[in-house]
Amino acid sequence: MPEQVDLLLLNGMVVTMNGRYDIFPQGAVAVRGDSVVAVGEVAEIAAAYTAVATIDCTGQVIMPGLVNAHTHAPMSLLRGLNDDLRLDVWLGYLMPLEREFVTPAFVKLGTRLACAEMIRSGVTTFADMYYFEEAIAEETAAIGMRALLGQTVLVFPAPDAATYEDAIILCRRFIERWNGHPLIQPAVAPHAWYTATPEMLRACADLARAFDVPIHTHIAETRLELDNCQTQNHMRTVHWNEKNSILDTKLLAAHCVHLDRDEMFLLKEAGAGVAHCPTSNLKLASGIAPISQMLEMGLKVGVGTDGPASNNDLDMLEETRLAALLAKAESNDPTMLPARQALEMATIGGARALHMDGVTGSLEPGKRADVAVVAMDGVHNQPHFHNQQDAVYSRLIYATKAPDVVHVVCNGRFLLRDRVLTTIDEAATKAEATAVAARIDEFVRERESSPYNKLVFLAGVERQESFEIQVKAPIPGREQIRAILEGDQFEIIRSAHYKQYDTYFFFSGYDPDAARLRYREDEFINESGEPFQVRSRLTLIGEEERMQFPNAVMLSRSRFLAAADRTLRFYREYFAPKSEVEVCKDRLRWHVLYHGTDFAVNLDQVTQPALPGYFLEIKARTWSRSDAERKARLMMELLGLFGVDPETAEPKDYPELALT
Repeated sequence: MPEQVDLLLLNGMVVTMNGRYDIFPQGAVAVRGDSVVAVGEVAEIAAAYTAVATIDCTGQVIMPGLVNAHTHAPMSLLRGLNDDLRLDVWLGYLMPLEREFVTPAFVKLGTRLACAEMIRSGVTTFADMYYFEEAIAEETAAIGMRALLGQTVLVFPAPDAATYEDAIILCRRFIERWNGHPLIQPAVAPHAWYTATPEMLRACADLARAFDVPIHTHIAETRLELDNCQTQNHMRTVHWNEKNSILDTKLLAAHCVHLDRDEMFLLKEAGAGVAHCPTSNLKLASGIAPISQMLEMGLKVGVGTDGPASNNDLDMLEETRLAALLAKAESNDPTMLPARQALEMATIGGARALHMDGVTGSLEPGKRADVAVVAMDGVHNQPHFHNQQDAVYSRLIYATKAPDVVHVVCNGRFLLRDRVLTTIDEAATKAEATAVAARIDEFVRERESSPYNKLVFLAGVERQESFEIQVKAPIPGREQIRAILEGDQFEIIRSAHYKQYDTYFFFSGYDPDAARLRYREDEFINESGEPFQVRSRLTLIGEEERMQFPNAVMLSRSRFLAAADRTLRFYREYFAPKSEVEVCKDRLRWHVLYHGTDFAVNLDQVTQPALPGYFLEIKARTWSRSDAERKARLMMELLGLFGVDPETAEPKDYPELALT
């Protein structure tokens, strides 16, 4: 008497991806509830089982659902927003935007859009890392996909947590609610070592071990990351993660582009999974991961698309094809990563990397019924040769496209049937995404309207007093001025010696209140003439309402300070100025009290561009126009005390002198 099951997939070529790589040219799969009951030849399965639903898969391949080993699914709503940037600049562009827009509703919509795309390319399981991961879990479970979902933990404020302690509490609650769910595997997701402290990394590892859940993090994605780790921590990236307990967990390491063999060995010994993301790594020029070496060493390697804002798609068939081709080109060996091994990475290999291979990744009795059925009759997939059974792997990897996916079943439930999504309203999802994009467009247009807005959204600003009063005069030498300063006419508050390296960015067509941005590095010099401290900062200087007195004292309206914790190259690419000027100088500075008023007295030697002699510069700041005029008069007295003729004062500022 035939046994009753819920679903029979009949007459297709079954590609099992089991330990023996069994293929059944005329095969069938029987499903009861959420699990695979039987896999084998169609005659055998049809004789042994009857089903509530039967699907004829003639001319099609029945295979395990694909596993997307790394993504940031809600970023589907940020797809194509700003491309062709370096990773650090791209993150600097996106993170302020995320703080503005990312909410539970945002991530649910983005997840819905991403899942629709993934299902259409045969994906049944994905690994995610983002914010408000509980909302992502709710949406993913409702859609019916399987996922490892990592709640992001950052050392700085994130959209869902003000501190990393708050993020860890949020992550703990997420794990407590979802651990043991049939579809959702919660995880702890410290973003990366460079957005963490050692204490934060260890706290994340402790939490993961306490609940026996995975860690999902980025490791060795860029050369800059590796260089910074070696400079700051005096060790390579994997070693630093090992030192801070990350390798003592069920680890899923994304990217792993810049690894040496010792690091690969450490990951293998730790049982870590690696998510290879070739498209994102190429698009961001992060490099090419040494996947062939990892596979030869026996690491658990899967394929991931990364987020749709850095790929820009979630098509796992396309991603796996690229992984195979890239391995060949990188090694100059066409035998590297053959089609069967590539498909393995996208199925059971990805499941191993996610520590979920006991549940999904292959078609075997007892595993969950995660299945993709793929049509092979497209013109791009013709003709078929049958002289070797493994030819199906080549067709799947090198010729098959996402639209060829006909049916997708996850956990025994249809997510795609006859190319129609069954758990997502695709039209409504696209319409909602369009509305969100319009709001983001408005936000970005405002941000891009001036350097001031870009600076505010990037780092926040502190406004200085509205008026800067200064006078600058050339002098033949510095000793006479120093002797006067050391007399009894001034009260010296403090003094310093430093070298200043200034880069001025100029913006044509912007608001005049934000006409000039200065990136400054101050290198402080000790009494022995050696540098002992470096400080970097940004100053946004407005040009509007500047006035010049007969004595060459100038008033400028607006100045905003911001922290400069990134490289000059980053700011150049982020702000994209029309032109720039470099000014370097050796500066002696005194803060003095004169008639109860604080003045900065600078003795400058301009070395870039090389200007003859020295400059005496006296400066002060105030919020009041009348106070600015009072200080201007006092400056004229100071010039007299220093023996400098006001008629020799230079009306141009240093960048203007550099330009002329």
